[in-house]
Amino acid sequence: MAGQGRSPNGTWVVVGVLLAIGIIVPLLVGIYDKADPTLFGFPFYYWFQFALIPVVSILTYIAFKLSERATVADRERAGLRGKAEEQ
Repeated sequence: MAGQGRSPNGTWVVVGVLLAIGIIVPLLVGIYDKADPTLFGFPFYYWFQFALIPVVSILTYIAFKLSERATVADRERAGLRGKAEEQ
């Protein structure tokens, strides 16, 4: 699709941003490389990473659902069936 010379619509940009958050934030170790504040005796470094798991999972799920809708719209715009028919 991207090779056809057209720009991505806004939905695909949102999908990319949501996925980029889940990739880039864990790589920015400097923002969570500290011991305080602690939570149940765990330093911030550890519990922040554990907190990222459900957050990134939710962002990935939202990106997946948005990409499904965008794919249907792209297929319809190209003159194809929006969804594959169930057999």
